[in-house]
Amino acid sequence: MPALAAGRLAELDAFLLELNAAAARVTLPYFRSDHGLEDKGGMRGFDPVTAADKGAEAAIRELIAARFPEHGVIGEEYGEDRPDAEFVWVLDPVDGTRAFVAGLPLWTTLIGLRHQGRPVLGSIGQPYLDEVFIGHAGGSRLMARGEVTPLKVRACPKLTDATIATTDPEACFDGAELGAWTQVRAAARLARLGCDAYAYAMVAMGKMDMVIEAGLKSWDIESAIPLIEGAGGLVTNWRGQPVGQNGGQIAIAGDRACLDEALVALRRSAK
Repeated sequence: MPALAAGRLAELDAFLLELNAAAARVTLPYFRSDHGLEDKGGMRGFDPVTAADKGAEAAIRELIAARFPEHGVIGEEYGEDRPDAEFVWVLDPVDGTRAFVAGLPLWTTLIGLRHQGRPVLGSIGQPYLDEVFIGHAGGSRLMARGEVTPLKVRACPKLTDATIATTDPEACFDGAELGAWTQVRAAARLARLGCDAYAYAMVAMGKMDMVIEAGLKSWDIESAIPLIEGAGGLVTNWRGQPVGQNGGQIAIAGDRACLDEALVALRRSAK
């Protein structure tokens, strides 16, 4: 598969920043304010969505349609539009809606871009902190408060030295998956919960070493793949294989040796 030309990638990178700014203009007025919470879970349990989720995705889609009408879009709130196009944007306007409604600045806007079915560009934006983590094959960077900082994962070859994360082990893992997480957690030095995709960004930044999740959708993970890989890290499924377009069980790591140790436990519960 031919790589994207540098000029084309630079154009799309700049557009990705525009999309983040458009989403921020919608989400920030709702944060720690009247956000129009709805529960879309029904019998499945609490599953929140807010006016920020819906409005931010609508704003992103409007910009894409105006600038690149031939591009496809897959989003959590409004579904698929031309998912087989050469370029497809994959959107989660507010990842971590529970954090959003709780007033915690750990929610993010996830925007990824597929080219010919492969994730090539992605960002994790946290507008309340004025941060956009963005990455592609040419490298990853943090744009925050007027400064640009290159991103690089840190070396951590031993799981016993690792700082790891997951969102909510009781809610997100089934019995076998919870057992695998518990085994990895017992070996790691430190674990943090409830950070959602912000933890992915911390791996890219070299502040955390691994994130383990299950039950993810494409919009939960695709934006992180170019970001993590551009910073020198890895994103695999629980078998250690490349992540498919349907999400699922995911491991994000900064160091291959550390990931390999964790995969000893994760493979036993891989689907």
